[in-house]
Amino acid sequence: MSETTLDASMQTAGARRPRPRIGLRRLAFAGLTGGTWLAAVAVMTLLLAGDGLAWSEAVMGVCFALSIPMVVIGFWNSAIGAGVMLASRDYRDVVAPFHRNVAKRTSARVAIAMPVYNEDTERVFWHLQGLLHSLDAAGASGRYEVFLLSDSSDPEIRAEEARRFKAWTQSDPDPDRLHYRQRADNAGYKAGNIWDFVQSRGDDFDYMVVLDADSAMHGRTVDRLVRMMDVNPRIGILQSLAVGLPTDSAFARIFQFGMRHGMLSHTVGAAWWQGDSCPYWGHNAVIRMAPFKANCGLHKLPGKPPLGGDVLSHDQVEAALMRAGGYEVRVLPVEGGSYEEMPPTLPDFIKRDLRWCQGNMQYFKLVGQPGFTGMGRVNLSLAILMYTGAPAWLAFMLVGMSQAVVGTMGAQVPLGDVLWGTPGPSVAIALFVTMMGITFAPKLIGYAHALADGSRRRAYGGAHKVLAGAFAELFVSVLIAPIVMLAQSIFVAGLFLGRKVKWEAQVRDGHRVSWADAAKGMWPQTLFGLVAGAALAWQAPTILPWAAPVLIGLLLAVPVTVLSAHPAVGRALARMGLCVIPEERKAGRFGARARRPMAAGGGPMLPAEARSSRID
Repeated sequence: MSETTLDASMQTAGARRPRPRIGLRRLAFAGLTGGTWLAAVAVMTLLLAGDGLAWSEAVMGVCFALSIPMVVIGFWNSAIGAGVMLASRDYRDVVAPFHRNVAKRTSARVAIAMPVYNEDTERVFWHLQGLLHSLDAAGASGRYEVFLLSDSSDPEIRAEEARRFKAWTQSDPDPDRLHYRQRADNAGYKAGNIWDFVQSRGDDFDYMVVLDADSAMHGRTVDRLVRMMDVNPRIGILQSLAVGLPTDSAFARIFQFGMRHGMLSHTVGAAWWQGDSCPYWGHNAVIRMAPFKANCGLHKLPGKPPLGGDVLSHDQVEAALMRAGGYEVRVLPVEGGSYEEMPPTLPDFIKRDLRWCQGNMQYFKLVGQPGFTGMGRVNLSLAILMYTGAPAWLAFMLVGMSQAVVGTMGAQVPLGDVLWGTPGPSVAIALFVTMMGITFAPKLIGYAHALADGSRRRAYGGAHKVLAGAFAELFVSVLIAPIVMLAQSIFVAGLFLGRKVKWEAQVRDGHRVSWADAAKGMWPQTLFGLVAGAALAWQAPTILPWAAPVLIGLLLAVPVTVLSAHPAVGRALARMGLCVIPEERKAGRFGARARRPMAAGGGPMLPAEARSSRID
């Protein structure tokens, strides 16, 4: 198939307007999220100003208002997603109506592109060979070519990449479909690497499948997505859900168990109102090459790093540019056949999170620029809000604890006495319970779905395994949340003072974290927990129960880091079958052996998919 040319009408602004049904969905979603946010802010204002409003209380109100948007949005995404899944025979018909339009076969030329930078070569070649082997097994590999796009700067890694690639070409039945390219530097980072390939070879292909070094896809999944693109020429970017691979790491196992359960209903709900303007997650997606080349080139941002210079988090920007060019960006919210590896330890997770934070904060310089659609700006704004909530919540707590210790700061305006009087403690308790419920609702909805759906429940080993994993994951999440919150807050503050992180290769294999390294990395959390806890115990002990969930996590930051990375803990979880994913159970074994089995024909084989979560 040659690249399908869209009708001229698609190039007009009218073609980019949402259909009436999508417009109504977006209006409804805005009403639900906006109404919930306003109600929560109103109740908090009532509590703060019940006996008069001081400037410190006004600051707390503003911080609270800034800290909860993504919590509210996440709740309604999951609630709507669960409702759609319960109310419809096939939820894909509601949120991804294109999924039934699939060509029987494709003649499209597809480039499988993996950009790498000083990555573990065994992992890189395993994932690429696994995908190509599964394409061969499905009889669908004839039009696919693989491109390993190396920006590696380490001479030993470059030499090992070249050695492994040469061995691959010598053993592959069709070596002409394999390509290896090295750049002299990594200008533009990953986005620059991909764009260099698009400019040099993009005209030779109809589609491009982008993989990260830690991501993997089944050939059947890739081929089906390509055949969907063939008969849905309006779609510029299409991706399914990428779920975690089996792992030996206790931290990664627990983290991905919660992510797996919270992600499906959340994504279904988001796709319900985002429709043809979904975000793009940067990998494990099929991209229509011609419009990507025509619309998605990135320019340097004004100013110096960390907020200026090269666009780091390129994916959301490319999605917004693709939609502005008249093409749809779609998510097919199904599990199976698309995988990624999770960070193996808490410090590795925080490092990755802060990389994303720096990239997303750059959107402040993009969101107001001309050329984006309304939904493009919304998605860029949501990406910013992902990382503004933590510092706002930290500021809320700091001002609140200061007020509890030294008393109300500033003259009080008798606002509450005039409007509504002093509220009782039941109002504060109700708000606390409500916000905790909204915060944990996405995962709770996911666990409820797993318990209610028989095939999904069996895929996870039964109700007792789901419940045990849920309790373990929620307990660890409560401990980790304040640790990550403080790290994000310190980093966001540092960004505006010029601090940045290096965009280097990530650690992806499980490893121990020593007590000394944990203390070195987590001393701010520990110190904050000690100082805040001591101040409250001394001056405001009645506040301690409310602050306990945050203080306990901060005080335990070092042991949580060490224990969640310890191999013995990972082995114990595996033996108990705790937080096991369906692919792991179907493979009949755990850990790295489950991640890297060999197929009957001698090639690499990806994890066997659970029957309840297949893309087809």
